Amino acid sequence: MRTKNQHVRRRGGRAAASLVATVSVIAAGFTALVSTGSATAAPATGSYTLKNAASGLCLSVPGSSTSAGVQLAQNTCNAAANQTWKLTASGSGYKLAAAHSSQCAGVKDASTSAGKAVEQQSCGSAATQVWTLTAVSGSTYRVVNSNGGKCLNVKDSSTANGALVQQNSCDSVTSKNWTFTASGTTPTDPPTDPPTDPPTDPPTDPGSRPSWPTANGSQAVSATIEVSGTYDGGLKRLYGSGDLGSGGQDEDQPPMIKLADGATLQNVILGAPAADGVHCAGTCTLKNVWWEDVGEDAATFRGGSSSTVRTIDGGGAKLAEDKVFQHNGVGTLIVKNFQVDDFGKLVRSCGNCSTQNARHIQLQNIWATAPGTSLVGINTNYGDTARISGVTIYEDGDRDMKICTKYRGTTSGEPSEIGSGADGTNCIYSSSDITYVD
Repeated sequence: MRTKNQHVRRRGGRAAASLVATVSVIAAGFTALVSTGSATAAPATGSYTLKNAASGLCLSVPGSSTSAGVQLAQNTCNAAANQTWKLTASGSGYKLAAAHSSQCAGVKDASTSAGKAVEQQSCGSAATQVWTLTAVSGSTYRVVNSNGGKCLNVKDSSTANGALVQQNSCDSVTSKNWTFTASGTTPTDPPTDPPTDPPTDPPTDPGSRPSWPTANGSQAVSATIEVSGTYDGGLKRLYGSGDLGSGGQDEDQPPMIKLADGATLQNVILGAPAADGVHCAGTCTLKNVWWEDVGEDAATFRGGSSSTVRTIDGGGAKLAEDKVFQHNGVGTLIVKNFQVDDFGKLVRSCGNCSTQNARHIQLQNIWATAPGTSLVGINTNYGDTARISGVTIYEDGDRDMKICTKYRGTTSGEPSEIGSGADGTNCIYSSSDITYVD
């Protein structure tokens, strides 16, 4: 609530002096918790989601990790525990603790430098975990670190799902504004600057699937295409020739396309033969990419760290003898608005990589047509998680397709399958997340 400066006219006596003293006490209490850009009341302590004003996405811990040192990111708001932040008073500011891990948001290495990662850390008394709130309007604030005076910000003002969060010099840039919504309610107000790249042809109901695109011409590829930045194929069909001419399951085939850390591949159709599809060396985005006949794998994800997020948005894959997506790296893989037909596994966390770690997979809005063995396979002994929602399965009258398959991973030999199904810890979904269309 905005208030105007009020001048108290002395009319003599104790009443006036008492009124002045009361106003002073209220003002002191107010400024102790909020550094005011405008006179908006501070939020009460409690649990909140924090939605970025530029993207409309919520402050999250990727993959619901409980490990210290995981860099925070923005993701589609869903009110999950890894997007719920407990606000508690700390000196002249607040601490923000993630509900799922009870760890606090803090700046890496207690740095005062712009561009330094904001991560979850074991809660302590350091100023780098204390944040003051500068009111912008209503329930929207700039979140300012007490250690260096820098603002909580989405890297490069990105509107992309999975974009990382860091601290930067405070100014009026919209991506430094966060709307606080009490936990248990869903943020409904639209972002100030909506994303310019929405998912391709999202369905309007669970029974509808985007149609497969028509190729805008074809092009033979005889050597791996190396991509840094963005590669837009204009929906041209690329197919392998020469060293990329295999379409089988041979190990160690070269990829048709190799994405550097941070690269984006979009609007591409991979025809047959497709060799080993796409390799991603770190953070990457695949948008509206289609595989007409999957070779060894459609895409393999490598490298990265626990905070790395890779996103596949839109597109589809057919005829995968084994895996569609192979998650060999570290961090989180998000697959959304994607269709898959006639396949082995949609996503598999590496079962026998020489170096193993916790990997996290999210499936959102998936159309899967049988035959298919499993939507996702994870290694529960390494702490893998799979969060699954909005899945529609076609032509599986006998319900043979497993939703989430659990393995005991290894660093040599073959992993062993140990079960399947939702458990609330590793395989996270409910029956309402799965729709069958026979």
